[in-house]
Amino acid sequence: MNANGNRAEQARPQMRALSPNERVRARLQFLGEHALSTTELLAIILRTGSDGATTHHLAEQLLVRFSDLPELAQASVAELTTVQGIGSVKAVEIKAALELGRRLLCCKPEERPQVQSPADAANLLMPEMMFLQQEHLRLILLDTRNQVLGTPTLYIGNLNATTVRIGEVFRDAIKVNAAALIVVHNHPSGAPRSVLV
Repeated sequence: MNANGNRAEQARPQMRALSPNERVRARLQFLGEHALSTTELLAIILRTGSDGATTHHLAEQLLVRFSDLPELAQASVAELTTVQGIGSVKAVEIKAALELGRRLLCCKPEERPQVQSPADAANLLMPEMMFLQQEHLRLILLDTRNQVLGTPTLYIGNLNATTVRIGEVFRDAIKVNAAALIVVHNHPSGAPRSVLV
């Protein structure tokens, strides 16, 4: 048996002595985060319930109430607190953790993202725009090497329309001396033929 196998065997008796909440953390430590379910990962973020509920139970209740992670990510702090055992502090912690995950998807830590194709532009903003329930108009501002200078939101419209003034499109680009810009908008209605006015 290899060293990892020996360590796992030694850990098992000790794991039984832990509380359910501590056991989940220990499993992540010994097996890695990929071995845990979404409920278990969420339970680690929750740490303790405000009314004494176990974190696993709270995590299950959140996923039942909001169906899946995308819907949970869309929920406001006020909506999260409608789940019994989730107070405002816990709701803020959940929102912060989900936002960190979204930002990780959106950027490269070592350099600004570079846009060389329509797919690059889509991949840059899709993680944060795909779940929006209103039409949003965004810009991707680029320097001379097509590296991203910023992604400001120009307008937020209704379910299927956004009104745009041409001067507003170029204002942010001029401010940062952008060499190029890409206009991006979403389709919350799910109809890709919706018209940008």
